[in-house]
Amino acid sequence: MTRKSTINRTVFLLFPLFGVSSNRLCVTISRVFWIVTLAFIKYCHFRYFLTHLTPENFFNLIDCLSSFLAHVKVMAKVVAFWINEQKLMEILELITDDWTDFANSDTSMRTITRKAKTSAHITNGMVILHTTAIVAYCLGVITAGADVTNQTTELPYFNKLDLPFSVTTQRMYRLVLMSEFLHLILSNCLAGVVNAILLSLVLHVGGQIEILQCWLEQLTVKNIENREEQSIVIAIRKIILKHQKIINFTEMIENIYTYIGLILFVSNSMLICSIGFLIVAAIGTDDAAEQIIKCVLFFTLTNLEAFIFCYAGEYLKTKSKAIEFATYSCAWYNLKPKDSRVLLFIISRSQKQLTLTAGKMMDLNLESFASIMNASGSYLSVLLAMQ
Repeated sequence: MTRKSTINRTVFLLFPLFGVSSNRLCVTISRVFWIVTLAFIKYCHFRYFLTHLTPENFFNLIDCLSSFLAHVKVMAKVVAFWINEQKLMEILELITDDWTDFANSDTSMRTITRKAKTSAHITNGMVILHTTAIVAYCLGVITAGADVTNQTTELPYFNKLDLPFSVTTQRMYRLVLMSEFLHLILSNCLAGVVNAILLSLVLHVGGQIEILQCWLEQLTVKNIENREEQSIVIAIRKIILKHQKIINFTEMIENIYTYIGLILFVSNSMLICSIGFLIVAAIGTDDAAEQIIKCVLFFTLTNLEAFIFCYAGEYLKTKSKAIEFATYSCAWYNLKPKDSRVLLFIISRSQKQLTLTAGKMMDLNLESFASIMNASGSYLSVLLAMQ
């Protein structure tokens, strides 16, 4: 089967599970599932906070806060995709159109195929990494083998939860753990896939910009001398339309991910700090190995997620500069003045760089990532002082 999208097929298979599909019954069932389960988990988190709000439970409260923030991020991503479902479908159609347009161009097809392969590797890596992180996060509870009949100790769950019902049998306890484990796997796969989609879309934009640069390079002296005036006008018009399409495509990505980026910018700063505190505070305790195994991949994924969003913004910024340089470097000086002046609009528009923002308030780039890490380090110092 011929590929017609930069986005991996795995993502399309998971869309109905996350409430994005043309089948309205499937969408309804999926969205009800996520609303009910995430609301229930947040309710259990609040109950845990209220029943364990004492200084001696400070470590467990931070653990509960980490779990709560992770589920908030999942909810933000799900809701953002539900709200922008139509825009997402339009983006997928535009990607398919691009693949169709370049089907007869070997150079362009090689470029977008290379981006598609990179996208596939990223998506598969994301799913595997997030699944592995959940297994490591839950391993301690799975191997603990808690005894339900022992009423003197609190039953351990994968998340710090206070359930609104009593677990009185071993079978019931195992059922709760299985349900929680399955939900964690689905939640983390969703989080990873949303991040992978962002990188896939940004890579597609990068591929389109590289194709645009190739078109600009083809405006050589030899080609211009051998062309009629009408051919030059058509070539320039094609370049301008492609540039405008890239800008519109990037704006659609920005509309879908801008508020996800805002929530991640805030929550990841707190999460990196909280998980870092759990790792540092666990050193020297009896269950240090268990806590570190539980948290280290979770900590890695949180840092990676923050880096992905900031790198995506930096990548778009760098690629938009490349359009400006490619336009200036082409053989515009051999064109007629009325034609070369048109290219000035491309240079002028390229100076307003393509960006990815956090809530349309600040650009996401590598400087933003450094800010997140600095803020997290400051919060970690405060938590360690409070311990």
